[in-house]
Amino acid sequence: MTDFGIRAATPADADFLVDMLAEAVNWLPERNWPRERILADPALAHYVAGWMRQDDLGVVAVDPADQPVGAAWFRYLTAEDPGYGYVADDVPELTIGVVDAWRGRGVGRALLRAVLDAARGRGIRTVSLSVERANAAARLYAAEGFRTVESFTDADTMVAEIGA
Repeated sequence: MTDFGIRAATPADADFLVDMLAEAVNWLPERNWPRERILADPALAHYVAGWMRQDDLGVVAVDPADQPVGAAWFRYLTAEDPGYGYVADDVPELTIGVVDAWRGRGVGRALLRAVLDAARGRGIRTVSLSVERANAAARLYAAEGFRTVESFTDADTMVAEIGA
């Protein structure tokens, strides 16, 4: 039995998504970028700026006290303002973050599966993401059907064909 639940993300989750973007960025112990630095960097801020746009889609994991402990969301980015995992304007890019104390408890996998199910429900057929190769999340993504479509020095762009 799990000790967390999953709910749909709402506009009220905007600040928490910034926190989860920071968790995703700061997965390395030696990297500790504050929220302000992340929000000041256009290459990162566009993952959360103006949440919740019409096409945004996300889920939030909550503890038994209904406090958020993780989130996964999709956002459509464009060739003019691409994300790190950009592949096409019609392919949304995934961001996922879990509060450090909740890692290793299945929250990330549950969030990933829930957000993919929600995407299928919207008729989305392909999704993408970027992950640094040394990040343990890369193994999770591969296990859940993502495949590498482009490699860079230390990161990969991955896609999953999820049907609809």
